[in-house]
Amino acid sequence: MTHEELEDAVPLYAIGALERSERQAIEAHLLSGCAACHAALKDYQTVASLLPFGLTPATPPNTLKAKIMMAPTPIAGAVEAEQAGPKSSLEPGEWMNHLFPPIAPARSLPFRLAMGFSAAVLIVGGGYLAWSSYTQTSQRSGEIQQLHAAVQQETARVATLQSELQQREQTIGTLKSEIEQRTTEVAELRDQMLQREAELDDAHTQLTQNESSLQRLARQNEEFAGLFKNPSSKVVSLAGSDMAKSAGAFLLFDPSTKKAWLYAYNLPALPSGKVYQLWAIDDKPVSAGIFGLDAGLKARMLIRNMTEFSRMKKFAVTVEPDGGRPEPTGAIYLIGQI
Repeated sequence: MTHEELEDAVPLYAIGALERSERQAIEAHLLSGCAACHAALKDYQTVASLLPFGLTPATPPNTLKAKIMMAPTPIAGAVEAEQAGPKSSLEPGEWMNHLFPPIAPARSLPFRLAMGFSAAVLIVGGGYLAWSSYTQTSQRSGEIQQLHAAVQQETARVATLQSELQQREQTIGTLKSEIEQRTTEVAELRDQMLQREAELDDAHTQLTQNESSLQRLARQNEEFAGLFKNPSSKVVSLAGSDMAKSAGAFLLFDPSTKKAWLYAYNLPALPSGKVYQLWAIDDKPVSAGIFGLDAGLKARMLIRNMTEFSRMKKFAVTVEPDGGRPEPTGAIYLIGQI
């Protein structure tokens, strides 16, 4: 017998369901030292010892007691054994029973059939369990593969989302840069608008001043025209001194309105912080007003109340600090008398 056939016969040997020749072959194999078959035999003997407990209890027949009473006693059996004498050696099939005593093997045919059926059930059950385990393992393996595929899909989707997120971040960064640039441009435009607004305010102020100057000049021209047309008006000429030989001026006075008009020309440009001041001189000089020069080095000044004109003998123009002085302190540039 091959080793595989011997392994297949071990369960039947454990329940005593083998023929003598088969049993002797397995015993010889076990005596050769096969550890795997020894271990299998122990396991099957343990299982076989539990098989009787799985049978349904049966009620003994009424004749069982009489048969037991009629059976030979153990003492008689022992005497017969002594008379027969000791055995010189064990039978070949009894070596394993001596080394591995079987657990009450039954020799009846029904019991052997039951043992064989039980072994077959164990083998079939073990095969079914193995097949069920293999099926469950295959099913679990398929589920694991499906989960692995799902994880790969989710990983790919996450990678796609990360790529989209990076693109969105780049787009947001670009938009942020554009917004900052537009903000800078808006700030520059705002500064320019504020500057233009300030320039417009300055221009408006200048226009207002020019308008006021024009209105004042227009009024002065009207008053000058009135003085010039009045036959009672008197004129005093002022000539330039050594400080301004080419300069000159005339003073037009209306006694009825007490107004006077001074027009000067070719006067030197004034230094910073200086003004020209007109003096009416009787016993002592009296200030008649201060004036400056226009771009053409000309001056016009309207005096609206000169009550003491008839008493004045001379008129002079000097250079004084800003705001004028109560008495002359600077050099004389124009001088004239009535």
